[in-house]
Amino acid sequence: MKSIIGAGLSIIFLLIAASCGNKRESSENGGHAALPDYPVITLKEQDAVLESVYPAVIRGKVDIEIRPRVDGFIDAIYIDEGSIVEKGEPLFKINSPKSDQDVATAKAAVTSAEAQVNTAKLNVDRIRPLAEKGIVSSVQLQSYENAYESATAVLSQARADLKNAVETRSWTLVASPVDGIAGRIPFRQGSLVNSSNILTTVANISMVYAYFSLNEKELMQLLTTIESRSQADVIKNMPPITLILADGSVYPEKGRIETIAGVLDVSTGSANFRAEFPNPHRLLRSGLSGKISIPKTLHHTLVIPQKATFNRQDKTLVYKVQGDSAVQKAVTVLPMPDGLHFVVTAGLAEGDKIVVDGLATLTNGKKITTR
Repeated sequence: MKSIIGAGLSIIFLLIAASCGNKRESSENGGHAALPDYPVITLKEQDAVLESVYPAVIRGKVDIEIRPRVDGFIDAIYIDEGSIVEKGEPLFKINSPKSDQDVATAKAAVTSAEAQVNTAKLNVDRIRPLAEKGIVSSVQLQSYENAYESATAVLSQARADLKNAVETRSWTLVASPVDGIAGRIPFRQGSLVNSSNILTTVANISMVYAYFSLNEKELMQLLTTIESRSQADVIKNMPPITLILADGSVYPEKGRIETIAGVLDVSTGSANFRAEFPNPHRLLRSGLSGKISIPKTLHHTLVIPQKATFNRQDKTLVYKVQGDSAVQKAVTVLPMPDGLHFVVTAGLAEGDKIVVDGLATLTNGKKITTR
């Protein structure tokens, strides 16, 4: 019996010793579980391309308002909205009674002037022999010659008036001044029109212009990124630009900036730009809206994933690895066109390490291990 009790006590002492040994081992290991593991990246300088986007309005390279040059009623419309027209092609016929009356009046004036010239010439021819023989004075001959010259001048003026009247009457046929595509036609046959009315528009859209503007700050930032000494060099050295259409699609043809306004608009404080885009398939129409995207290359900059950042009180922060801890660091960033990365403009340096995943489980100063 005593041997059984002794064996039981020995077992209890062994269990107690093992438990104490485990506690000492745990104490020697710091008394806590292994540190959490987080993925990090080491920052290196690289080149990055940013894009600045501005609203734009599209116009045809030639975008002309067609107005009647005479008052009258529309007799005929030879085109339809959206028709492709050629230079010199008839578009409208205007019935202008006044133009016809002006031509008739001018013709009558020419006939009368011709009769006066004939009469004056007969008088000169009749008096000249008499003056040469001394029957009448040379003064009288000179008077008839002056009358003849005056009648000739009146005839020239009448003929000029007739030519102008005929030319004005030709304006009753309204023709296209350029090749292009006809726009909306607000008037119909029988409508009374005058020079203040727009019959339609004709746009040459083989090439199109995109008009947009930059404020003073944006203009200076753009110009400082282009190494040049004159505006011509600035325009020449600008990179090709992209047109983003209203539905978000990217127009396949690249464009170039053609002009920069020399004077800022005092009411808006902005400078107007004009870019030109080829339009071989007539996809772009005058009056469309879109956005202009201008690329900007930054050299020796830092790029970080957007998922490595978080926002707090309108600040953008990252977790920077310092020793065995993750420390919050405020940074200034610019978005990249891919929507997945930021360019860091302040707050980090080459060689810094930042945590790129699992930020929701981190707190400022938390000790971590990295991979």
